[in-house]
Amino acid sequence: MAKKTYVFDTSVCLTDSDCIYNYGNNDILIPLKVLEEIDNHKKRQDSVGVNARKLIRALDDLRAKGKLQTGIRLGKGKGILRIGDHATHLLPHDLDRSVADHIIISTALAENESNGSRKTILVSRDINMRVICDSIGLLTEDYVENQVIKKEADLYSGLSTCLVDDQVIDHFYEGESILLDKEENSGLHPNQFIMLVSSSNEKKTALCRFFNYATPLQKVTEYKEGLWGVRARNKEQGFALDLLMDPDVQVVSLIGKAGSGKTLMAIAAGLEQVVSNKQVKDKLKDETFCRTPYKRLVVSRPVMPMGRDIGFLPGSMQEKMAPWLAPVQDNLKFLTGDDQTTLDEYMDRGLIEIEALTYIRGRSIANAFIVIDEAQNLTAHEIKTILTRVGEGTKIVLTGDIEQIDNIYVNEMSSGLTHAIEKLKAYELSGHITLKKGERSNVATLAAKAL
Repeated sequence: MAKKTYVFDTSVCLTDSDCIYNYGNNDILIPLKVLEEIDNHKKRQDSVGVNARKLIRALDDLRAKGKLQTGIRLGKGKGILRIGDHATHLLPHDLDRSVADHIIISTALAENESNGSRKTILVSRDINMRVICDSIGLLTEDYVENQVIKKEADLYSGLSTCLVDDQVIDHFYEGESILLDKEENSGLHPNQFIMLVSSSNEKKTALCRFFNYATPLQKVTEYKEGLWGVRARNKEQGFALDLLMDPDVQVVSLIGKAGSGKTLMAIAAGLEQVVSNKQVKDKLKDETFCRTPYKRLVVSRPVMPMGRDIGFLPGSMQEKMAPWLAPVQDNLKFLTGDDQTTLDEYMDRGLIEIEALTYIRGRSIANAFIVIDEAQNLTAHEIKTILTRVGEGTKIVLTGDIEQIDNIYVNEMSSGLTHAIEKLKAYELSGHITLKKGERSNVATLAAKAL
């Protein structure tokens, strides 16, 4: 395969600090303007700042091996990395020569002109920048090395349908052990939900949970009385409650459109297991034991405003965080019957903690039920940081809607929530379900569907 030269935009470097090592033996060119823009982000206290600092240190280490201006080999089997200057005279007259993106494009144009037959490709996360490049005849592509799926439809849903003989469903309801054949039903994951459908009558079904090919299918636990007044209104919500109440599933991910009930059910399940004293049944051992040892419910969400930022906020830390944590408060008030006194009592006793994610990352939390709301706005690095802080006896629930991402550095394919779903689906400690139906109100359902 012919060698290529990839020119990196700032957005690529701030998304993944290891991007320079992900293009095999092809050469890498970083425009000088990109280094200037990276420097402007290095003091940020988030994943963007982390990536900026890591890449700067990596480039500084490379300097010991040669000159960045002439090129330094990145390693065995890797290409050469160079720092390139701009050539704004090559830009079309309609493009402003003082705009940073256009200066970066001019560097790519200069490289393309000097490369002869070798392909020069500008890599950018910026859609408009890619459109401009294509408009002026410059090859361009998105950075896909941090994307775990190719499109949203490929994301693991946590639910599969299996066609079976009619009598299999009868045997399942009669309590007989039903095992799935690995050859006929390959590719299943632990804690994946299965809808058995009769091959002779599609209306005859059974809902169950898959553990492994050596373990019989288990019935989905129905919480008819609900959890803190919250009842499942559709099968996906029933699956979610089954995962949320299972102490053996220590990492649960729930995604769905606005109004699908993901956050409400997660908090309700947390309250049920922290505040209530109800017993829990172990499905595999068919034993009932004392409730899980969760000492408190911790609810957190990233500080990521939708639309325009509301700017400087006066007051204490709690007062500053109030606008971002208001949705969490709304759910808690709903579950406690809008009884602020009861809610305050739970918080005073330490049973409920509400925190911005900024203040939860550095902690080690044991014996807690953690709910991370709006997790679609987190990067893979941030998700990893959070999960590695989970202590013994703790269950963590990640909720979010990958269609409502406010973080400009991630998308549906590269979100930290997407990474968690795809990378953890093969492990028995984790479970996932996609909630498809909105249940908040008729208006919310209509808006999610029609607008």
